[in-house]
Amino acid sequence: MYARGDAVIGVDGAFSAVRLSMQEKLQKFDYDESYLAHGYKELTIPPGPDGSWQMEKEALHIWPRKSFMMIALPNPDGSFTCTLFWEFEGPRSFKTTKTDEDVRRFFNEEFPDAVPLMPALLEDFKNNPTGSLVTIRCAPWYHKDKVALVGDAAHAVVPFYGQGMNAAFEDCVVLDECLAEFPDNRERAFAEYFARRKENADALADLAVENFIEMRDKTASRTFRAKKKLDHALEAALPGIYLPLYTMVTFTRIPYAEAAQRARRQDSIIYTGLTLISAIIVALLIHFIA
Repeated sequence: MYARGDAVIGVDGAFSAVRLSMQEKLQKFDYDESYLAHGYKELTIPPGPDGSWQMEKEALHIWPRKSFMMIALPNPDGSFTCTLFWEFEGPRSFKTTKTDEDVRRFFNEEFPDAVPLMPALLEDFKNNPTGSLVTIRCAPWYHKDKVALVGDAAHAVVPFYGQGMNAAFEDCVVLDECLAEFPDNRERAFAEYFARRKENADALADLAVENFIEMRDKTASRTFRAKKKLDHALEAALPGIYLPLYTMVTFTRIPYAEAAQRARRQDSIIYTGLTLISAIIVALLIHFIA
């Protein structure tokens, strides 16, 4: 089908045909496509015999295993969608896990508490595809007053912050604002939209990868959990002043880049303060012992 219009807004996903056309036809178009070494496979925990959830439904469940992990999210029908994030290749990986016995052994070793809740594990593992995880960055997101990219077409991210769709909605808000500010100059509006959103899209891409590392590698750490408790305590004690990074990203309109910078400043203050308090305590102990 062919259609003619004043402008094309490319909202056609991570493997955008609109973006591909820009890559092929524009002389100065930067493009980067980066894949994680990990893939993912979706599995299922069905509802219990009475139709209820078999685990706590008001939670994200994470089985962190350093280099890989499994998560589970509740569904309205009482089931959970589990996702195994695992290396494509390696001594223990999707590539080397081929038989039912391989799958059974791996899950019994790594997720023994989940196995009894997954009666279709072997069928799900065999039949469900193994997906890839890609981050896409490009520039510019527009061409003159004719084309602009929105959402994954401009900035696909891995799913570990749950912000991909929200980032696309933010693109729409900003693009609408820019078109309203420059009603007689669409190219200027597209350029301003790109300028306002590019830094934040790049920041989200970095945050999403960092959160993957955090989820799979750090959530089992006592130090990490203590830091999270401290974050919540400071947020309660200093409302509107101290905001954890997750809160800023998920529950405010603070731009992603600003949220990341603010979180780094807060962490620096906290760690400096804790170091100072520790030094004072040690000095006092030395004084009283002496």
